Amino acid sequence: MTDFQVIASDLQFPEGPVACSDGSLFLVEIQRETITRIAPDGTVAIAAWTGGGPNGLAAGPDGALYVCNNGGFLFQQITGFNRTRPGVHPDYAGGRIERFDPATGDLRTLYDRCGAHRLCGPNDLVFDRHGGFYFTDFGKNRERDRDHAGLYYARADGSYIVEIAYPLVTANGVGLSPDESVVYVSETETGRVWAFDLDAPGQARKHPFPSPNGGRLLCALPGYQRLDSMALDAHGNLCIGTLISGCITVISPAGTILQQVPFPDPMVTNICFGGPNLRTAYVTLSGTGQLVAVAWPESGLPLPFSR
Repeated sequence: MTDFQVIASDLQFPEGPVACSDGSLFLVEIQRETITRIAPDGTVAIAAWTGGGPNGLAAGPDGALYVCNNGGFLFQQITGFNRTRPGVHPDYAGGRIERFDPATGDLRTLYDRCGAHRLCGPNDLVFDRHGGFYFTDFGKNRERDRDHAGLYYARADGSYIVEIAYPLVTANGVGLSPDESVVYVSETETGRVWAFDLDAPGQARKHPFPSPNGGRLLCALPGYQRLDSMALDAHGNLCIGTLISGCITVISPAGTILQQVPFPDPMVTNICFGGPNLRTAYVTLSGTGQLVAVAWPESGLPLPFSR
């Protein structure tokens, strides 16, 4: 099993870690419905109550944190691990993209729709160097049916949002190649990773039939493994939280599965890089409510707007 250090525990389904230059971290707690700050000494404090289901978190060009809010999940304990379950949160009113300013505490909604279509369950986001961001909408899993998922691009000032790919199947993680020519999307229930080749920010070059969504299939995991959120390393390898098997799956830009780094939790949901030379991986173990740190063999890919 991977040798790791527990940074914080007793978290309520943590996701979306963001490592800061001062040694602190922000993350979201989906079940607690908060943005949470973890100080360098491990002290945990609530930075904001968002309501709904804060799911993804990223630092933007203005120093603010941007939030994918899925509108709320339901949870259950199975074999001692916390998991989501199908069904609609009693306060669910749709999904949204939010902007949070840690300096002032201001929290506001930037987007709750794309054109005529309401957002269902925004999940994960990544900024490009131009200050826009790609985000996934997972849809919503009800007891007897689910929504289609999608991939979107938006500006941080709330002025522009466009649909890039639809439909996807439970689109979860999203990441950008080092040269920002490809945006990657992981699907939870299919265990697949799709690559969308970009001609310009927010403009994907669509692949024809038989692609169901305009992307090209990069990789499909064998067996029953479900994919969650991701970060890229400096070589452009995708490091993806992998459910059921409880690991970080590392996939090359060519689609080769390079390795799987195991953790003692079947709900390994997300990863970010921080520390000196970005050689520390911070991983959310959502089933046990932990944020852990592990030395990583490769440097993480620097993000354009690190805090």
